[in-house]
Amino acid sequence: MDTASSHEVTQLLKAWSAGDQEALEKLTPLVYRHLHKIAKRHMAGERSGHTLQTTALVNEAYLRLVDCGRVDWHDRVHFFAVSAQLMRRILIDFARSRGYLKRGAAAPHISLEEAPSLCSEPDINLVALDDALKALSVVDERKGKVVELKFFGGLTVEETAEALGVSVETVVRDWKLAKIWLLRELSRERSGNES
Repeated sequence: MDTASSHEVTQLLKAWSAGDQEALEKLTPLVYRHLHKIAKRHMAGERSGHTLQTTALVNEAYLRLVDCGRVDWHDRVHFFAVSAQLMRRILIDFARSRGYLKRGAAAPHISLEEAPSLCSEPDINLVALDDALKALSVVDERKGKVVELKFFGGLTVEETAEALGVSVETVVRDWKLAKIWLLRELSRERSGNES
């Protein structure tokens, strides 16, 4: 998204926050492609034959965004971060409703050292990852947000820093520590399920 459209998206989000429904109509075509990209990233980690498709995930997230009422959108980064969180929540709810293994006993081992390619791995147990991320957020909320924004939201380190109001160095450090923490938690869960 170029700077001009980025600025335009922010302006439309603020107008929508103020109750301007026409702004929402103008905003939709500007954000759809990026929302689809986020959804595609989420769906890449799902098993083949998943009944929920990328476009359906975008549409469901979009409907929830529109239905949530007035939100004080700060900027486009905030909007896309919330959108990514919604998509993650939709997939987690879908997985739980289908009765998938909560702790991932049959799921393949997930190496967070390879986190940038994690979404391209098939059959990732998002429920186990979600549980670990919730636990991390209890221990350190900011590190949890870094994972949500960077990993699930697909934001850059710079965008994540901007969204959280911290330095790039802080995001890099939090990302490294969060990966280690999550890897430990997922390994603990996995070894507990093998016992």
